[in-house]
Amino acid sequence: MAGMPSEPPAPPAGPRSAPARPPSGSAEDGGVKAVLHWYLKTARRDLRWKLEGLTERQLRTPMTPTGTNLLGVLKHVASVEVDYFTGCFGRPSGIEMPWFDDDSEPNADMYATAEESAEWVFGLADRCATASDAAIAELDLAAVGHVPWWTNGTVTLGRLLVHMVAEYQRHLGHADIVRELLDGAAGLAPGNSNLPGEGDGAPEDWWAGYTDRLRQIAAGAPDTLPNTPTT
Repeated sequence: MAGMPSEPPAPPAGPRSAPARPPSGSAEDGGVKAVLHWYLKTARRDLRWKLEGLTERQLRTPMTPTGTNLLGVLKHVASVEVDYFTGCFGRPSGIEMPWFDDDSEPNADMYATAEESAEWVFGLADRCATASDAAIAELDLAAVGHVPWWTNGTVTLGRLLVHMVAEYQRHLGHADIVRELLDGAAGLAPGNSNLPGEGDGAPEDWWAGYTDRLRQIAAGAPDTLPNTPTT
């Protein structure tokens, strides 16, 4: 890709920072809104962490048959977030997002074009987070907005906070798998892998043996659809 740097781009630190612990949820710290906002900020931070230390090529490489790539995941969730928290409450962010235009190609929000560098996408995510945080700070949980692309689009800020935390966590799961497929890096959050490893008594080859054992279990299972209860 012409003009793309081979060294990993350095993402800005803005939305990657989040308090170490969630607020108590009491009236003194803003209650439920403060807790939901904390989970949103933490999800942003963890997603950015999944993109650290990778080259432009790695960030863009599609790792699934449907093209899932890390830079596209970040572009998508940042764009969706700012649209929900600003435009849906009648306070446009002023951030241009042509990938959401009616005449844009399908999935245009799920990848970065050759002209959209990783640095540019990181900057976009910063601007989206700043605009979203300003709206969240100024609106009450019960503030009413409208999501025009939903069938029943009347919503509150509280509902959209829950929705965006769920949106981030779903895509964080995608990012977990894509990052592990790219270079083997895995873990829950910065400074907390939540995985067996050094300090837990797990030898270096523990994961290889663990994976082999799971393959053996899978190989012995019938290749038929399981009977599952209907819901």
